[in-house]
Amino acid sequence: MGKLEEASRKRKKKQDIQHAVLAAVAVAGFLTLAATAPNALRLLDYLPNGKYNLKYRMKSVAGRLAAKGYVVWVEKDDKKYLRITPAGRKVLAFEQAKVALKNQKKKWDGRWRMVTFDIPERRSVVRFRLRAVMREIGFVRMQDSVWVYPYDCEDFIALLKVELKIGRDVLYAIADTIEHDKGLRRHFNLPEL
Repeated sequence: MGKLEEASRKRKKKQDIQHAVLAAVAVAGFLTLAATAPNALRLLDYLPNGKYNLKYRMKSVAGRLAAKGYVVWVEKDDKKYLRITPAGRKVLAFEQAKVALKNQKKKWDGRWRMVTFDIPERRSVVRFRLRAVMREIGFVRMQDSVWVYPYDCEDFIALLKVELKIGRDVLYAIADTIEHDKGLRRHFNLPEL
């Protein structure tokens, strides 16, 4: 495995762990590090054992989440607890919507969903993030700023626009036909109409 692949894999694993902890904090309302025993967060079981102990890992993840503003430390009865912030809830809702879109039952209605965008160069980081999220969901790039998906995703795109603060720079369209769509149909394993 190359260096870039390895770095990407590590970054994805860190994000998955952070989302698992954020979800645990959201479900519990608040969470103390003492409560984050293996029974509380079974999602972390797949991590390699021996590299770091669970308490260190949890402190590290909690610190990163606090630095991003997704959780805050609250002291109560001489114990420190993590409490999710509105920003953390927003990130968690976005991740849950992404997973729900990926896992929804997909039956094609014969129409294509197109996302077009024109994001200024000064916001290239946002443009890169938008492309990465759309690629992760399963969109296919038709042209530089035109991406296609065969299933309903309007709610997710609206959420994505809010998350990335790109309201008018991104347009969502539904097309009945696309010229020369044979390759797209093959990519998505769709029947010929």
